[in-house]
Amino acid sequence: MRLIFMGYHNIGYVCLEALIDHCRAWGDEIVAVVTHGDDPRENIWFSSVRELAFKNYLPVYQPEDANDPAFVAAMAKLKPDFLFSCYYRHMLKKPLLDLPRLGALNLHGSLLPRYRGRCPVNWVLVHGETETGVTLHYMEEKPDKGAIVAQKRVPIAPEDTALTLFSRMTAAAGELMQEIYPALRAGTAPKIPQDQSQASYFGGRRPADGLIDWQKSAWEIYNLVRAVTHPYPGAFTLLRGRKLFIWWGRPLAARDLAGGLPGQVVACLPGEGLLVETGSGHFLITLAQWEGEPEFLGPVLATWEDLVGQKLG
Repeated sequence: MRLIFMGYHNIGYVCLEALIDHCRAWGDEIVAVVTHGDDPRENIWFSSVRELAFKNYLPVYQPEDANDPAFVAAMAKLKPDFLFSCYYRHMLKKPLLDLPRLGALNLHGSLLPRYRGRCPVNWVLVHGETETGVTLHYMEEKPDKGAIVAQKRVPIAPEDTALTLFSRMTAAAGELMQEIYPALRAGTAPKIPQDQSQASYFGGRRPADGLIDWQKSAWEIYNLVRAVTHPYPGAFTLLRGRKLFIWWGRPLAARDLAGGLPGQVVACLPGEGLLVETGSGHFLITLAQWEGEPEFLGPVLATWEDLVGQKLG
């Protein structure tokens, strides 16, 4: 079997590792590894597909546009049997998808057909889901729509952040690829049509999407904070005309305090942090950072008695 692998990030890394292991065992060949150049504006906290390919003496391609006819023609000359896309960030068009003799497959970070599109690990936390997973499916031009080959479920704990959840999803992705490749190779892997009536789609997220709406409940605010805390751009609010990042906190049931408007600081809790009124319940800020300054913990923040009564927005 001749494989083209297209991937990036930690999930791309572990899936390529799995395919390298299988190729050694079966005598198959990875004829191309296609990846992205790193964006200097991005926080590169994840493993490098490119470095893994170099370490294993695999040919690496880094096209600006994988759908460019010249690049598609170069890939066609490799006569691939399969194409695998694992967290490759660009949409692939039909000429490229039609190249592999046995199909083009994508590893997506959700339990399809739910959470199609970008940033699924962040979106499931924003929406307070209790379970997600990874899905290997055949690719069509429309994103994340093709028949499902295999899935692995991953539970979401209340204390999970995007980083801790993504770590478990990465492990699940590697396991799935290890388990399903022999069946793909033998032609016995399933092709399960997606139930289109259950589909949901979400687009990409920008740093500006981290703005906290204090009209929402304390739990909804907590879900946003944990969805975008480190290494992601972070949730934030405005206080006295400055941007204040909220890196961590927790929802608390309503306390016997003088009522305030959503977003109003109602108390400084010694050794804990700032207690803020929300649309339902209170949110305790325990780790924060003024833009351009070092982070500070709740015990430091809680000394700011003059913030009581201030409105965050």
